[in-house]
Amino acid sequence: MALRFQQHPGLVVYLTAGDTGLSPADGATPSSHAAGLNATRAIALAAIDAGADVIELGVPFSDPVGDGPVIQRASERALARGTTLKDVLTLAAELREARPNIGLIIFTYLNPVLRFGMAKFADAVAAAGADGVLIIDLIVEEAAEYLAEMERVKLAPIFLAAPTSTDERLAAIAQHSKGFVYAISRTGVTGQRKNVAADAAALVERIRRWTRLPVAVGFGISNADHVAQVAEFADAAVIGSAIVELIESTARRVEGRSTEGQAPGAVSRFIEGLRQPLSAQAL
Repeated sequence: MALRFQQHPGLVVYLTAGDTGLSPADGATPSSHAAGLNATRAIALAAIDAGADVIELGVPFSDPVGDGPVIQRASERALARGTTLKDVLTLAAELREARPNIGLIIFTYLNPVLRFGMAKFADAVAAAGADGVLIIDLIVEEAAEYLAEMERVKLAPIFLAAPTSTDERLAAIAQHSKGFVYAISRTGVTGQRKNVAADAAALVERIRRWTRLPVAVGFGISNADHVAQVAEFADAAVIGSAIVELIESTARRVEGRSTEGQAPGAVSRFIEGLRQPLSAQAL
């Protein structure tokens, strides 16, 4: 399945695999481990059916330096449930079987990949039916082995382009990216913001000098107005922290009863509203 955006703007939805929004009360047990993966599967399917074009499955990592506190907490919860890279790839295969036409990206830090083995990782991602990989802390200048493995198994390598990237780096990112280019709307870590950074449009314009690939803008995109702003100059919006925080806020223990099961519906409603600006929703 080639990565493509069926609508404008396209929607890329990030989920931390294995996170239900609640930490397991009893630590990593078989039941809590399965519950985390089942929750992510249900939420991902709800997101797809609500209009997401691409799902980014985040591999939980103990030191997610590129992420803000919301996704850091989600990684901690997923790790507490025992979620592993192998689990994420199994989940990817299940999503591919359930929704054959969805775009599917494995989003990870480099360390879990190196521990797994780069060639073994490439083979496993391809076998799972994913379309591509984004390694958040791997820069294009140091990605020769990764690029060779992605080419060998015909997966799309995706790189982050930042407002501070030099023209030389942007040209290299454009040359080696497949599927789409991920433009960071601002410097810093992931997380919600009130407005789309002014640098984002200028960055997309710079990226388009070197590639005709679609450009998706992420970091700080959290509501329908943001998505509408991004649609004016880019091809897709990436929504991560807003959805992870929604999952977290939806999951509560009320009088000993978990409300985790409400997250798929909440995420579905949120995504359905993203292509309708808030000003129009208020009419």
